[in-house]
Amino acid sequence: MTVRRVALVTGGSRGIGSAVALELGRRGFDVAVNYNNSAAAAQEVCDRIAAFGVCARPFKADVGDLSQVEVLFRQVEAELAPVSVLVNNAGITRDNLLMRMKTEEWDRVLAANLNSVFYCTREAIRGMAKARWGRIVSLASVVALIGNVGQANYSASKAGIIGFSKSVAREYASRGVTVNVVAPGFIETDMTGVLKENVKEALLKQIPMGRMGAPEDVARAVAFFASDESAYLTGQVLAIDGGMTMC
Repeated sequence: MTVRRVALVTGGSRGIGSAVALELGRRGFDVAVNYNNSAAAAQEVCDRIAAFGVCARPFKADVGDLSQVEVLFRQVEAELAPVSVLVNNAGITRDNLLMRMKTEEWDRVLAANLNSVFYCTREAIRGMAKARWGRIVSLASVVALIGNVGQANYSASKAGIIGFSKSVAREYASRGVTVNVVAPGFIETDMTGVLKENVKEALLKQIPMGRMGAPEDVARAVAFFASDESAYLTGQVLAIDGGMTMC
């Protein structure tokens, strides 16, 4: 890669986010690792990225808060450079059946998962459009495509990411900015690690490959969308799910 570019990964301190940050660093990007609570974990990810000979810095911000997002982008530009690649990965769950779901559970998930994508993308797009080069990759989920019991809020937030991304892709295609979505299925992370064995067994029966994915499986897909190799792809949704949603 002849041009040194900065990738910002939200929620980059653990799980899929850390795998994405590491993969981008391995491919030569300088990486801004965003975190909200896990400062030590974010620094550890940065230390591992630095071994690839690139720059990596941790940046604390709740990306569901507009004022913090504005500060985040100013800090990244000051310490590294303007964001050329944005990976919207940060997200939370607050699962509950619809009739039991509290308004706060709905609002918090939509703010963390969907509002954050809006805030970060809007901040990043100005510089990308001016440079006539940019990559935005947002993490949705297979539940955005098929739904899931007890996750009406999470499914809505992830489906919103898909519609939002397709619209932004149309708006900025002529400016050299691509906007794509990766929709992971069941991936081995802390989130799935707490599931009971009988629940895991039921989930595996829905996956033709018969196993959960690894964070690295998702990271490689994100890195492809972040590269020059994907220059003619925009507005796409790629499910990394072992065949779960092929129907």
